[in-house]
Amino acid sequence: MRDPLNANHTESKSLSGQVAVVTGAGRGIGAAIARKLAVLGGSVVLCGRSLTTLQTTASEIAVCGGQAKVMECDVSNLESVQALAAFVEKSFGRIDILVNNAGVGSFAAPLHELTPEEWEKVLNTNLRGVYYCIRSFAPMMIRAKTGHIVNISSLAGKNALPNGAAYAASKWGLNGLSYSVAEELRPHNIRVAVVCPGSVDTELSPHTGKDPNKMLKPDDVAHVVQMLVTQSPQSFASEVLLRPTQKP
Repeated sequence: MRDPLNANHTESKSLSGQVAVVTGAGRGIGAAIARKLAVLGGSVVLCGRSLTTLQTTASEIAVCGGQAKVMECDVSNLESVQALAAFVEKSFGRIDILVNNAGVGSFAAPLHELTPEEWEKVLNTNLRGVYYCIRSFAPMMIRAKTGHIVNISSLAGKNALPNGAAYAASKWGLNGLSYSVAEELRPHNIRVAVVCPGSVDTELSPHTGKDPNKMLKPDDVAHVVQMLVTQSPQSFASEVLLRPTQKP
């Protein structure tokens, strides 16, 4: 697979002048998406709960000549998300791309053994957090009459996931939210898409019995996000299901 940090030598700066916010950008899929958008010329705001991992992603972006700012943010906390939106508006005065990627999982037990605290953690991050981000950033896009919102879901939002019911519920909910918000924001020239990857080789997914060499990589998801935010203006793909070529 091509090294995303060297991709700027071959890819045009198709996002030059645009501002992107990526949640959960410190590692895995979020970091790959942030690097891709920066390589394409966008100014990227990296947010997450760990400044250390965010700064690592920012350093990788700087190596390839990209621009990134770092902002600590807990998407499950409305005040934290509102502070992020205020930071973006003060720093750039606009947002063109919002990638709701931050997510957590719980895959160790059936639902009847899951603690209420674990349920709240999964649903608050994976679903409530997306609502908070859209609530905080969509008004800026509406004023500008343009924008992209990309929600990173999962094929677990399409299929049964034993011992991962809370995660599946959050992603089924995220899919429904995405379809509905897409219709609400279409009149404002804002395109909303949901990406549902299969097994991705990250720290989040349960990997027991799976061959990591056959799993999707974070850069595969980043490539889909690139396609979504560089579509021609008269159309948009509202949903992408992404599977590995071979079952892992």
